[in-house]
Amino acid sequence: MKTKKVVVGAIAATMLSLSVCSLAPVAAAGETVQISVGTTNAKVGGDFSVDVSLADIPSSGIQALDFAVAYDSSVLTITSVEAGGLVTKIPQSADLSASLSDLFESSINSKEGCVNLIWSTAAEDSSYWLKGDGTFCTIKGTVSSSAKEGTSSELAVKAIDRETYSGSKTVNGKIGCGYESNGKPVKLDVETTNGKVTIGTQPTTGGPSVTLAGDTNCDGVVELADAILIMQSLANPNKYGISGSDAKHLTNQGKVNGDVDKDVVGLTSNDALKIQNYLLHNIKEL
Repeated sequence: MKTKKVVVGAIAATMLSLSVCSLAPVAAAGETVQISVGTTNAKVGGDFSVDVSLADIPSSGIQALDFAVAYDSSVLTITSVEAGGLVTKIPQSADLSASLSDLFESSINSKEGCVNLIWSTAAEDSSYWLKGDGTFCTIKGTVSSSAKEGTSSELAVKAIDRETYSGSKTVNGKIGCGYESNGKPVKLDVETTNGKVTIGTQPTTGGPSVTLAGDTNCDGVVELADAILIMQSLANPNKYGISGSDAKHLTNQGKVNGDVDKDVVGLTSNDALKIQNYLLHNIKEL
């Protein structure tokens, strides 16, 4: 992972990563960011793709975030990490931090079975910070040809394994998430939802079959709301996922209907994108 550089007259982006800051951060009461990793199915020796999503970001935004996704490297091989919509929608061209070092960085450690993820900016203007709900990044990989059919391999959210700050000799144990306010770091609490890759194809019996491809909310019509529900279920599964707390959460039938991207089994942001392309008449069928 590249070393973050100092922007003259501003805090170094590494110091903004609050888990490594040597100062005692101020906690933001009642503000808890949700970090969720998606679930999917993949064939033995096949490819998989899961979204890592953020939800419940406070109105202040996030200026720095770092965490890791741990996996079993004997079962899964991570091939790439792509920045998601939450990152790419930020106008980086006017952010001096981006001119010195990438705001979003990832590092795949296949030996340790870990993907380290960091996003940070030294921009004081919060319009350049992470805001809203959505996909932080997409992790892609392959399943080992020796993996056992019917088993699951967990994708667990954890703190990055390193010193709390350079020279501390103390192992970091917390996810860094927060921002700077009036010269002081404000640390946001986080809640995590782990993901998994289930090895093998989805059952063809005992579950619902497609009633209308793309009809994620099961109202009998394919519309933008169906794409939105997919993104909501990925970003905040506790509220909009299967058995979520919201009255209009995703159902098992909706999950089957919404799985229109046949390259990957299970709901991902690509399913929402395909539905949108269908509504824009860029493709003729789902």
